[in-house]
Amino acid sequence: MIIYDLNCDAGHHFEGWFGRPADYVEQKRKGILSCPICSSTNVKKIPTASHVKTQLTVSASEDEATKPSGQQVVSTHAMQALHRYIDKHFADVGAQFPEEARKIHYGEAEERNICGVASNEEAKELHEEGIEVHRLPPKPVEKEKLN
Repeated sequence: MIIYDLNCDAGHHFEGWFGRPADYVEQKRKGILSCPICSSTNVKKIPTASHVKTQLTVSASEDEATKPSGQQVVSTHAMQALHRYIDKHFADVGAQFPEEARKIHYGEAEERNICGVASNEEAKELHEEGIEVHRLPPKPVEKEKLN
């Protein structure tokens, strides 16, 4: 997994996660790479801070080509922890997310943490109304649940 720091032409800063460097180039060329805040497709990579390598305990016989990098392990653990936190502390409202977010924002529903699904256009509309939303990468599949 490759993580790039990205900016859109409106100055929004966000991360892009790609399987390989060519995926960034291909998605940008096709116009499917967009800002999660304003949906702008005018996105560019920006300089990234240095990577601090974490230490892994790996047997000497393990094939170097198949072992995960320290960054991949840390990223996966961080994403799993984030999603566990969200599952425990946020109400999943599914596709009703934009409607529920508006109700909470305008005082028509009890204030609470919610998560759910919104299209790029819906997220842009919420942002324009002053409603803060954040997109998350999908949940990593835990090793125990793999076939």
